[in-house]
Amino acid sequence: MSTTPTVAYLDHAATTPMVAEVVAVLTDQLSRAGNPSSLHGSGRAARRVVEESRESIAKSLGARPSDVVFTSGGTEADNLAVHGIFAARRDADPRRTRILTPAIEHHAVLDTVEWLATHAGAKVDYVAVDAAGRLDLDDLRRRLDADPDDVALVTCMWANNEVGTAQPIAEIVAAAHAHGIPVHSDAVQAVGHLPVDFEAVELDAMTVTAHKLGGPVGVGALLVRREIEVAPLLHGGGQERQIRSGTLATAAIAAFAAAVDLAVRRQPDQARRLENLRADLVRRTQAAVPEIVVNGDPKPGPEHRLPGIAHLSFPGCEGDSLLMLLDAQGVECSTGSACTAGVPEASHVLLAMGQDDVTARGSLRFSLGHSSTAADVDALIEALPGAYERARAAGLTGVGGRNA
Repeated sequence: MSTTPTVAYLDHAATTPMVAEVVAVLTDQLSRAGNPSSLHGSGRAARRVVEESRESIAKSLGARPSDVVFTSGGTEADNLAVHGIFAARRDADPRRTRILTPAIEHHAVLDTVEWLATHAGAKVDYVAVDAAGRLDLDDLRRRLDADPDDVALVTCMWANNEVGTAQPIAEIVAAAHAHGIPVHSDAVQAVGHLPVDFEAVELDAMTVTAHKLGGPVGVGALLVRREIEVAPLLHGGGQERQIRSGTLATAAIAAFAAAVDLAVRRQPDQARRLENLRADLVRRTQAAVPEIVVNGDPKPGPEHRLPGIAHLSFPGCEGDSLLMLLDAQGVECSTGSACTAGVPEASHVLLAMGQDDVTARGSLRFSLGHSSTAADVDALIEALPGAYERARAAGLTGVGGRNA
């Protein structure tokens, strides 16, 4: 009789398991028919589910229901925000070609601004970050003050997906709004882990997704004020405020709303639990491998960092090699690095923070979530010393991939 091996899953920042209550909502809705754009009874019932879900998400995140535009996930929402706001702002005033962003953003934002620079005449102005990965507000203000009339938008994530550092979103918004410039924030990692209130920080657009907080893959939303013009990326039925076309996935949207509701209501208790678990992971990892370096803001608390991410550099070894050695022992984590054509590349986040290429390549991200337990940390500590010695002996020769 075969048994399934025990896995210590420490990659919740990549995706986290669906919670039981959300599975129940999804399963129930999957058995129901009806396109929410149809006028018959089944269509109206589906529309009611969509609109009640929209209201629930808006309430949980401090927004108006009309702010919530459903998408296929975080990547589409980031693209829609950055590309759509840039295009609309530039069309209204051709001088507006500059995009301000830190170089630590997720590739859903970075690749979009780079595409706009190559194909649409955008000028990307990368704002400096400090050694913890936090945006330099003075540098942002200098860049804004230099020529505010040519800035299309500012985009900065709420919390970094690799090292976990939280950004001063309210201060970023205040600096941009002083010049009438809209601000977008990718809050994919923040919702459910930090207090997130769209209205309180006066954001203009914000990205969220379901699968990072216990919901299904394939659904997310862009929260965007109705006052903000957004050029659509998709053309068709114009189902979502004429800026996002496509048949709405009723069942996924209902599950998304349930996941957001649960994650936000449980956030304070969950944050305390994960902070304690992370502290234990870091303390015991440092005891097992004293030479490791902890990346990101060392201070706990929502103004400093996410409670469940521990990003560690392991001197003298390739992160991808260490990842595979841990995986062979049932411990799953992420390098946080990108690979092109099989060649490992250093994390762009760590490089922006001032780390050298070798240190950046020898790093791993351990991310905790709602299903994480002390047993997961125990499994890591048991596997790590031997895996580290083998990876260090191998040197910088491994290859691998990126989960983010």
